[in-house]
Amino acid sequence: MNICFIMYPWENVDPDKDSTLRIIHECIKRKHRVVVATPAGLTMRNSVTNVFGKVLTAPSPFPGTIPAFYKKVKLKDRMLPLAGFDVVFMRANPPLDIMMLNFLDSVRQDVFILNDIQGLREANNKLYTASLYDPTNDIIPITHVSKNKEFLKKTILESKQDKMIMKPLDGMGGRGVIVIEKDAVQNINSLLDFYISTGDGNSNYVILQEYIEGAENGDVRVLMLNGEPIGAMKRIPAADDHRSNFSAGGSVKRHALTKREKDLCKYIGPKLVEDGLYFVGLDIINGKLIEVNVCSPGGIVNINKLHKVKLQSKVVDFLENVVKYKSIAQQRKSEFRETVQNA
Repeated sequence: MNICFIMYPWENVDPDKDSTLRIIHECIKRKHRVVVATPAGLTMRNSVTNVFGKVLTAPSPFPGTIPAFYKKVKLKDRMLPLAGFDVVFMRANPPLDIMMLNFLDSVRQDVFILNDIQGLREANNKLYTASLYDPTNDIIPITHVSKNKEFLKKTILESKQDKMIMKPLDGMGGRGVIVIEKDAVQNINSLLDFYISTGDGNSNYVILQEYIEGAENGDVRVLMLNGEPIGAMKRIPAADDHRSNFSAGGSVKRHALTKREKDLCKYIGPKLVEDGLYFVGLDIINGKLIEVNVCSPGGIVNINKLHKVKLQSKVVDFLENVVKYKSIAQQRKSEFRETVQNA
């Protein structure tokens, strides 16, 4: 299997914490050909989409630990046709580069892309949860999105709650997520100005979301593969922060999904598969879905440690099965065409 990871720069990988590196390590251990590249490496030559990437070759003997593998793996720069890969694994951090998706459109019929281009277009920001039908807000928090300062201010002041969550439409790692308290009205104007204004005459969308009781105790990160949960952990905020993201100083602990969380996963799973979102991270607070992370969801390292599992094995098993059945289908098609041709 030939697989290209379109991701962040290789030199930025933290070998002790990186989920993508675990998947890459598993692929190479199984003798698959792996190339890593950034979105900036995509190019077109003679109307053919290529990628400037690094071909990874494992040293011999194969390192016993993943940090050692990262340190000793050999890298070879090459420009390669993207259609020559069986899988393109999208692991670039948000915000999503729309031009990158335009390049990938040209190979969409030839290569299995995870996650699918159209799914990424639809779900790369925090609006995706609005596509899930939940009129009673049983699993989706009440959410407002706008660039209109007066509307947002009015929404805060008229809320039945004493506090709400404010965050940018695009973001990762909990950056920009704050708690707005209604009685701090003197700060609301300046906060909205800061979040909406870009400083260049343009403006940003802002999300206001109902505050979920129990949020101060953290959230649950669930990793979903092909519409099914494969692992979960509880993320707990640092003592001086409301954000539970590990990158924001939070900690993690072992977590078994509750019945409500399992029902939520069962409800959203078919929609994810329908949209080609095969590997995603769900953030859940008190049984409500806060975000669907589709660009480069993390959590493999911590879930592996907490539950003594190897989630990367399940991910690579899934990739191998997809490529296998796609190859069988192509072979059958070729045989049928030959039969018709010789009739």
